[in-house]
Amino acid sequence: MCLEKLGYDAISYTGWQVPIITNGVFGNARIKNIDVTRMQSDLETGKIVVLAGFQGVDEDLNINTLGRGGSDTTAVAIAASLDADRCEIYTDVDGVYSADPRIVKDVSKIDTISYDEMLELASMGAKVLHNRCVEIGKKYNIPICVKSTFEKESRGTLVTKSEQLEDLSISGVAKEDKIARITLIGKNNKIGRIYRVFKLLADNNINVDIIVQALR
Repeated sequence: MCLEKLGYDAISYTGWQVPIITNGVFGNARIKNIDVTRMQSDLETGKIVVLAGFQGVDEDLNINTLGRGGSDTTAVAIAASLDADRCEIYTDVDGVYSADPRIVKDVSKIDTISYDEMLELASMGAKVLHNRCVEIGKKYNIPICVKSTFEKESRGTLVTKSEQLEDLSISGVAKEDKIARITLIGKNNKIGRIYRVFKLLADNNINVDIIVQALR
């Protein structure tokens, strides 16, 4: 509506209208595929397409939400499906910093960071980008530019593939709160039994970040 008032030819869609097909896990759905035929047709006619993120529809036409990081994940997934040059994400911070500026003083903004480095920071607690969207960007080689919504001259941080064969420098520091650690101890800790534990976690869509395994 705002774009139309400004004189632009725009059209809006919800996730089920595209459609964004998900695996049907309510509250934490994963994207299976996206049919961008309708969007592509609108873009080719010069329309500005506005799509509601954070949602999709399963094969039974039930609307699902994507869970934490769903909005960023939607944006990068759409960019990948459209084979875009890059995906720009506007948020409340001007890019990725070497540490959380709310906790650490004298931090510096990172101009360019690799997918792998951003994945490490995101998985360890950095909340600028969710690791789900970074994984999609890496898989389909879609550069992700994080910028501030409130700064007109924001240059942000570009998340892209690394051009260096070896790099031993430290990009940033992150921390994660509220970590649950589970230790399994048994005399006959065989591979089959361990597999059944992780299969149960996977069947219930419980994500495991770090696995430390020692067999005796």
